[in-house]
Amino acid sequence: MKHRIILHIDMDAFFPSIEERENPHFQGKPIIVGADPKEGKGRGVVSSASYEARKYGIKSGMPISKAWKLCPQGIFLPVNMELYQKVSNEIMEIIKQYSPKYEIVSLDEAYLDLTEYSKILLNIKMFSEKTGLEISYKKAEELAKKLKDEIFKKEKLTSSIGIGPNKTIAKLASEKAKPNGLKIVKPEEVENFLAPLAVNELPGIGPKTTEKLKAIGINTISELKSLSKEKLVEMFGKVGEIFWQKARGIDQEPVSQKEIIKSVGRQITFEKDTRDPKLIFEKFDQLIMEVYREIESQNFSFKTITVICRYLDFETHTKSKTLDKPSKDFSILKREAKKLLLKFIMENFKLIRLIGLRVKKLKL
Repeated sequence: MKHRIILHIDMDAFFPSIEERENPHFQGKPIIVGADPKEGKGRGVVSSASYEARKYGIKSGMPISKAWKLCPQGIFLPVNMELYQKVSNEIMEIIKQYSPKYEIVSLDEAYLDLTEYSKILLNIKMFSEKTGLEISYKKAEELAKKLKDEIFKKEKLTSSIGIGPNKTIAKLASEKAKPNGLKIVKPEEVENFLAPLAVNELPGIGPKTTEKLKAIGINTISELKSLSKEKLVEMFGKVGEIFWQKARGIDQEPVSQKEIIKSVGRQITFEKDTRDPKLIFEKFDQLIMEVYREIESQNFSFKTITVICRYLDFETHTKSKTLDKPSKDFSILKREAKKLLLKFIMENFKLIRLIGLRVKKLKL
């Protein structure tokens, strides 16, 4: 695994871009996909926003009411998951043709292992190792351009691609390539590429970890690199060692499609904060049915069930149940999900703002 070439492809503003493709008169306008804003009184969140909408400060996960205030003239659309899934399937079939080693990680992103270019060229003795690797990256760049062009030609959607020596670098490169770009980070460029990036750009470092690092003066990956492995393990446990490695551009995780693990989720925000068990479980039954129908339609099984509960003060908690073995049984999903929701209702007497259900699905 010494000389790997990994490609990460990420579709640009996937949901809004599909909506724009289906409705050309939306072109160039700020598109916000998510809950009904109800003229600023909506209680859901933004699922995705077009680049035009992002200019107004709108981003995924933002309360839809805030998005409305930032851009009341925007095009607000409901989530059309059936359409997005269909388009995703078409795109992933294209991506799979470019390498036998692929990993689909979500509806709109995937990895390809292009290491075979390196192996083939480095076995030709007329090339030095350095020259062979240089040619390999050039070939990978040509393939990436071809992939982007094919997706655009067939689906009329743009994508961004990053190429690097491992998954972490490839993903960071694709982020820097957005929108509709291509960025290559070769092994000798990794250190300089990572150094100025903010710590929260490193995959795996979330808001809480970022705040903890900022509290000791660590804001960039270069500064994170200055901490010893022992210090990071002391602060974050075993995951601290992973942070230490990734800050140095080290990532040995393979591109693998042995088990494509995805999650299916639905959530609902109540019109008014409530403790009415009849209303709560009535809406929850709907969520369970919607999640199950999607799993059933795609012939997936589930193993981990997670229930989300957000209270009136926006405090949000999750409870999960992992089954002993994967299942496709609706009655098991319904029973275990309701048990988790009941725990929320029994343990906390605050009014409830939102409930959600998510399952990890395993392709059989």
